[in-house]
Amino acid sequence: MTEAPDIDNAGSPTTDGEIAAINLESVRRRSWDRFFQDPLQHGVAESVIEHEQLTAQFPGDVFALDRLQHLVQELVQLDAASARTALIQAQIASMAHRFADARHYLAQAEIGGAPKVDVQALLLNIDQACGINLDSVLDARRRTADEFNRLEDVVVLGSLLADMRAFADADRAYRQALRDYRDVSPFPVARVCFDLGVLWGELVPKTERTHATDWYRRAIDVLPSYAKARVHLAEIWSADGRMSEAEALLRPIIASGDPEVRWRLGDLLAAQGKFDEAEMQMQAARSGFEFLLERHPLAFADHGAEFYAGSGSNCHRALQLAQANVVNRPTLQAFEKAYAFAICAGDYVRAAELIAEAAERWGGTGAFRSSPLAMRGLGDWEGAAAR
Repeated sequence: MTEAPDIDNAGSPTTDGEIAAINLESVRRRSWDRFFQDPLQHGVAESVIEHEQLTAQFPGDVFALDRLQHLVQELVQLDAASARTALIQAQIASMAHRFADARHYLAQAEIGGAPKVDVQALLLNIDQACGINLDSVLDARRRTADEFNRLEDVVVLGSLLADMRAFADADRAYRQALRDYRDVSPFPVARVCFDLGVLWGELVPKTERTHATDWYRRAIDVLPSYAKARVHLAEIWSADGRMSEAEALLRPIIASGDPEVRWRLGDLLAAQGKFDEAEMQMQAARSGFEFLLERHPLAFADHGAEFYAGSGSNCHRALQLAQANVVNRPTLQAFEKAYAFAICAGDYVRAAELIAEAAERWGGTGAFRSSPLAMRGLGDWEGAAAR
């Protein structure tokens, strides 16, 4: 994959991103007002969830899950037995990566008569997130994308193709989504540009940081408050020695509450010799991760593990979190990360077990054949495991 990004053809003109962010916050607050006036009114809770999802995804507000948990508690008190409440419980559990709980609530919703299309749509999302039944999920994603050609359908298809390491197909799907988009909301465009940045900068076998940078910058141009895009671009600029520019990307999004922002900022400050502030930011990052891991352990296990394997300097904690992530969502990437953290922790027995588990689940796939895990034979660890 060497095709350069066609940034000039990255979608139709959209609403100014700063105005869109202000409007999102306004409509989010209004949706909560309507919910508190009449929680059981049709569509009101669903509107809150939609706006909170956008707030979590783009400004990176990590407290959105807490607010949605409050919404669930209100609905359970008022209408615990309804299929609608069960469906909402499933949706919010899925957002928090509590996939076993989400499946349980979906079963209740289906028994209660929830619309089959809604149940099946969420089941597809859960299977895709967990790396389960991916061939069936892929068939369903292709059919939906071909039939409706909506951006959201093409994007989830692209995401699945990326997970299956069909990178060229994923790239084409994302670009198609941008070319065919005709709405004015900047949120979908920013999301696709971010996904393309991740594809080029992190997922393809031979990464292209220049292309990734172009896509991340496009995402931020479209939506300046896009926290994840800023963090990812700051990582690239930091690696390129552009410390002050990377710092300028991160400081405006500290208020999101995402501890990764403070983590990356702490690294940048330390690299510039600003050790006192760096230590302050790193302590805040550590406290932030522990706070979130206590409240929503599965939602933040992956990023928490990366923190502790890096600047958090606790490979055993990283491995603990990574193993919880593997149990919850046994994707190939989850196995790869857990394996790396087991090596970091010096736990060669667990590293060997993870290779065996990954081979059992993923060994028959093309994705596994291209994985670093496939290049590690169990025999490589016989001596280490015996120690």
